[in-house]
Amino acid sequence: MVDTVLGVMRARYRTLISAIRSLEKQREKLADGSINIKKHRNKPRYYQHLDKRNKYLGQNDTELIRELVQKDHIDKAIRAATHEAEVLKNDIIGYPRLTMEKVYEALPEERKEYASPIIPGDEEYAREWLAIPFKPKPFKKGAPKYYTLKGERVRSKSEVIIADRLFAKGIPYKYECPLWVENGFIHPDFTILRMSDRKIVYHEHCGKMTDPEYTKDIPERANKYARIGIFQGDRLFYTFESAECPLDIEALDAFIENNFR
Repeated sequence: MVDTVLGVMRARYRTLISAIRSLEKQREKLADGSINIKKHRNKPRYYQHLDKRNKYLGQNDTELIRELVQKDHIDKAIRAATHEAEVLKNDIIGYPRLTMEKVYEALPEERKEYASPIIPGDEEYAREWLAIPFKPKPFKKGAPKYYTLKGERVRSKSEVIIADRLFAKGIPYKYECPLWVENGFIHPDFTILRMSDRKIVYHEHCGKMTDPEYTKDIPERANKYARIGIFQGDRLFYTFESAECPLDIEALDAFIENNFR
């Protein structure tokens, strides 16, 4: 668990640092000075504060008002992100490497033989989940044969890439594990154990987006997920490709890091 918690914290830290840099670049393009807003007869009056002076901004200064208000908004966002990043940095440095879940894993073998884990560690939890048997979707006779590094058969070259990226990153997954939806089973491309919260999430790769026959069932499949409480962006995730826009490996890696860690 410590690895996944630290991974989430580090990912958030990187996101904040990237956001701060982006906001600072946006800020440089905005008008000089800051915005002052005062009430007069219960109506706001806008002033540009520059060189220790306040300049009244009227109806013709709408764009300048918008820039200064946005600049103030950006300044507050930068301060909040900077503070959060500093807190996270200290938490990452001070986070204990030996947590309750790791105590059992750290035991010598002669003790581990007789001790029982209080809480299963990530490795044991993932191992037990992967060991649960399931009946995958059968392949049609004569279908192309593609195999992953784990030796499992999948249906496309892109699914080989996805499976191998998940495997290389140590993310537990099952290929085409059946899921009961309404009146029958569907077979999500990838059923994934997200270790950061130990939730089961689903990844569907839509690989033939220029084929109308292929794409016509995608919306209803998404609706089936939704009707049993599995929603996009929460526990359901999609990737897409077509003949004109093949799978982007760099984008795939970012997708995996952001959603399945």
